[in-house]
Amino acid sequence: MNTPNQPTQKMTNYRWTICAMLFFATTINYLDRQVLSLTWKDFIAPEFHWTNNDYGNITALFSIFYALSMLFAGRFVDWMDTKKGFLWAIGIWSVGACLHAFCGIATSGITAGEWFVGFEGAREAIAMVSDGAMVASVSVTLFIFARLVLAIGEAGNFPAAIKATAEYFPKKDRALSTSIFNAGATVGALAAPISIPFIAAHWGWEMSFIIIGALGFVWMGFWVFIYKKPEKHPKVNAAELAYIQQDLDGSEGMDEATKKAHDGRKISFLDCFKYKQTWAFAFGKFMTDGVWWFFLFWTPAYLSSVYGIKSSDPEGQLAIFVLYLITLLSIIGGWLPTYFVDKKGMNPYAGRMKAMLIFAFFPLLALFAQPLGSVSYWLPVIIIGIAGAAHQAWSANIFSTVGDMFPKKAIATITGIGGMAGGVGSFLINKGSGVLFDHAGETQMVFMGFKGEEAGYFIIFSICAVAYLIGWAVMKTLVPKYSPITDL
Repeated sequence: MNTPNQPTQKMTNYRWTICAMLFFATTINYLDRQVLSLTWKDFIAPEFHWTNNDYGNITALFSIFYALSMLFAGRFVDWMDTKKGFLWAIGIWSVGACLHAFCGIATSGITAGEWFVGFEGAREAIAMVSDGAMVASVSVTLFIFARLVLAIGEAGNFPAAIKATAEYFPKKDRALSTSIFNAGATVGALAAPISIPFIAAHWGWEMSFIIIGALGFVWMGFWVFIYKKPEKHPKVNAAELAYIQQDLDGSEGMDEATKKAHDGRKISFLDCFKYKQTWAFAFGKFMTDGVWWFFLFWTPAYLSSVYGIKSSDPEGQLAIFVLYLITLLSIIGGWLPTYFVDKKGMNPYAGRMKAMLIFAFFPLLALFAQPLGSVSYWLPVIIIGIAGAAHQAWSANIFSTVGDMFPKKAIATITGIGGMAGGVGSFLINKGSGVLFDHAGETQMVFMGFKGEEAGYFIIFSICAVAYLIGWAVMKTLVPKYSPITDL
């Protein structure tokens, strides 16, 4: 006899359509934030007289804007719910991405009094300004504003995506689904070096921001029609719904009135910070997010400064492409904890922590990136790619620990808190990197046999190498075993 808990009909797989949408959103997210890193050194800096410190300030402030926005984005997504929250997020960041293109015209208007000009006219007007410091200061301020808008919107991507994953996947599959949609970061990074410098070289750096930024508006059109809650979606049948909802949560066993009261209770930030699980997630993000952002923002500049390979050169495009192609190995990060759960009988949290410990060792290779660079620039490229793959595998699992520990109504809020911590870590490493690289270059600083900017990069690579083991050790100390929150 068939029962609702044991459906015999063939299960639909609509949850993977949702995963695909999350993948494309994350791809667009990373394309938008990569445009600046692939254009500033070779296209924008010569026009606006930027230094490494100027770029470091922009990326560092983006990180802190992103961090603060994450704190509120999670709350916003929990309040608006997944569908509307995601639409608002990608709409705002797409506007912010396109705003970058008009920073040149605004700089022209402020410094040269030429407002009603096109992109080419703005470049010509700026070139006539004798005060390069003023041009740099004005343009940096304008780009910071554009990055602020971008950060506010992009902060909503992961809280909304993790919430959607928790709604459409059981706990044992969440790391896999997260690793798949999180691979959009890698695909975006792969597509970026073969598209953005090409657009910038042929149609101007401004069009690279506009064309890439417009992709978000296209995604919004699909999301409106594709997303509904699984229990309300006509393309999710009873068998798939039973599979999705196989986990027990804190509301199981409650009567309907109690369940409604439980689900409707507001969760304050103070409530969230009472739990060691929140602090463990936040510290893990603080220690490791900055590593990925450093690789994302500084690798093109690293190749240009240390090896003389520009992002618009075929060698530079191929190097960045290969680097991020390697990071696709991160999908293993979603499979491994599932293996530990299904084959080794571990609970999801224990399986994830064991997988994260394994991934934490791979970034240690970054210690050898700069020393081996004397042999060939391909060796640091490959090492950074492996470290990036380890980060993305780690990231898929650390995000999934939130769904393991917290009820669905709190997932976006906790994700936002962790994202804020990660953004603070990213601010510190990006700001510190810009200051360190300029200081090392100007003073020709010597460290461990390296001189100038190479010494600076060796120091930052060393910090990146040990960050994951430190993060894992603290997380394990705070939450040594599976301990879900049931009183929120």
